[in-house]
Amino acid sequence: MPVQRLNHAVLYVRDVARSVDFYEKALGFRVVMGFPGAAFLQAEGSSNDHDLGLFEVGADAGPTTAGRGAVGLYHLAWEVDTLAELERIQTRLLELGALVGASDHSTTKALYAKDPDGLEFEVSWLVPADLITEAIAGGKASVRPLDLTKEIERFGATTPGGIGVSR
Repeated sequence: MPVQRLNHAVLYVRDVARSVDFYEKALGFRVVMGFPGAAFLQAEGSSNDHDLGLFEVGADAGPTTAGRGAVGLYHLAWEVDTLAELERIQTRLLELGALVGASDHSTTKALYAKDPDGLEFEVSWLVPADLITEAIAGGKASVRPLDLTKEIERFGATTPGGIGVSR
């Protein structure tokens, strides 16, 4: 059987408590297990044992150089089920000063943010397969600024996204 989905991600962070606080506030994650220097968080509604592991490397750790002359992970992406939830998270990320971008990838509506260590992540809503028109599908090659208000008017705030649907 082929790989089905990403089960969890693990990040090295400077301060586990600070990162836990951020991911709890930004995305509603909760700690399900931990020990000194490590925490394992689960997203609300997740059936995974944990979705995010955090390991502390200390305050003197340098910044990631991935993408700036070194190979490495660009970002992680989490899906939400409705545009209303994406809007709620957008508001929260703005309050935390963490939002760094918002893009319309035609079939995916995405927010980009950075955690306290500068590690980037994405939160996205996928257009349901039955709502993807030829025009929407044809727009996948371009990236535009996200107008979340317009997308809510277009698709509805509570329309379930195409979570788990291959794009």
